[in-house]
Formats: sequence, structure tokens, C-alpha cells
Amino acid sequence: MAENDFGRGDKVQWKSHGKTVDGTIEDKITHDTTTAGRKVRASKDEPQYRVKSAKTGADAVHKPDALRREKD
Repeated sequence: MAENDFGRGDKVQWKSHGKTVDGTIEDKITHDTTTAGRKVRASKDEPQYRVKSAKTGADAVHKPDALRREKD
């Protein structure tokens, strides 16, 4: 699996307001849609990922470059 290619259930981390957030990949978005309370521009060549925060349960959408695999 490529560095920035994630699948449903993968544990990831991202930065939000200067802090590291842990969460889980919920969906890979490959077309323009509305999710997590916002319009999302995405395609098969430029996907985005809907993630769920482990701490708050809140959904967010991020480009692959903003995510990294969670360290054990």
C-alpha cells in the first residue's frame, strides 16, 4: 500500500489547531460530494478521506498528504 493510500479502518494521525489528533479512516472520497458538514472536491486521481476522531468522534475530511499512519 502506498504511503498516502489508506483503507477503511486504518488508524491515522493529523494536525488540528497545533495538536496531533488520532483517528480512523471512515471513507475514501473519489468524487465531489458533501460530507462532514462541508462540500468536498475529490476525484480518483485526487481523493480525500473522511476520518473520525478517536477522542471526540467528530468527522473531518483531509487530503492524503495531511494524514500519516498512527505509530504503535
